[in-house]
Order: sequence, then structure tokens, then C-alpha cells
Amino acid sequence: MSLINEWRDMAYSTTEDKGKLQKLWQDYFLREKEIYIELLKNPDEEVRGTVASLAEKYGVTIMYMTGFLDGINDSLKTPNDIEEMTEETEVSLGFDREKLFRNMVDAKADWLYGLPQWDDIYSKEEQEELIKDQKKSHTFVREGRKIGRNEPCPCGSGKKYKNCHGRDI
Repeated sequence: MSLINEWRDMAYSTTEDKGKLQKLWQDYFLREKEIYIELLKNPDEEVRGTVASLAEKYGVTIMYMTGFLDGINDSLKTPNDIEEMTEETEVSLGFDREKLFRNMVDAKADWLYGLPQWDDIYSKEEQEELIKDQKKSHTFVREGRKIGRNEPCPCGSGKKYKNCHGRDI
């Protein structure tokens, strides 16, 4: 079984005790945050290594590093082939700053996009603008069903729409 499938089976298990899963995710999010703090200290440096060496470098398990690589993959300048990844696969953590920030906002991970390290990369105004733009990009306007002119008015008057609220249109 590939590393990514092992991670997904473990992290998204439907049979595991809910308490154990919750503890796993709490611990994972703490480790993930620590890795991002390190990466954001020097955002222009492209960190490279095997999955195993990066896990050792950041003091996490192979499974946590696999989860981290899965999470950051869409924000990388060159995505890694995580589906075929093994412990010895050479990977890159060279991320696109804006993509990473926007993806953190999209994931509602305020503990990540709120890290103080972002202040050295983007001003508070730029961060607020990126947050606003990203949230706005997922706002959909749903139009209600169009009311026919001869249908009853939705206000409940009993009159036809054309003789009630539709008269003003």
C-alpha cells in the first residue's frame, strides 16, 4: 500500500475510535503548524529531500510527513507525485506564497494563515485583501424561481402577481 493510502486510511478511518482520531488530528495540526513556521521563516528557500529525511528534519513520523505533503501539494510550484510516494521518494517543498496563503484561507485554517511569519511576507492590508478575495471567490448567488405574471403573488394577498407586487416591475 502506498504511503498516501496508509495516511488516508489512518487519518480518515471510519472504524477507529473517535477519541483516538481526534487526538491524532490535534497532534497532527500542532506538528503541521511547526513545519509551516519553519518554512515561512525563509519562504524563498526550496526545501528538498526524501520523505523520510524531511520527517526526521521536522521531527515528525513518516505518516505525518505524508499528510503534510498531501496538504501542501496544491500550493507547490511543482506538485509532488504523492500517489506513488515512498519513504525514499525525493520531494520538494518549494511553495507559491500566494497559493499557499489562499489555500490556508480556503481550508479555514486560521491557525496557519494567522501565523505571525506571514507578517514578514505580506503586510496586514495585503493579508486582509487576500483573505477577502479568497472568501469572495466561493460566494455563489442563487436566484429564486421566477414568478409567472399570472401566478398567485408570493406575499399571500391572493391576487395575481401582475396585479400585486408584479405591477411595480
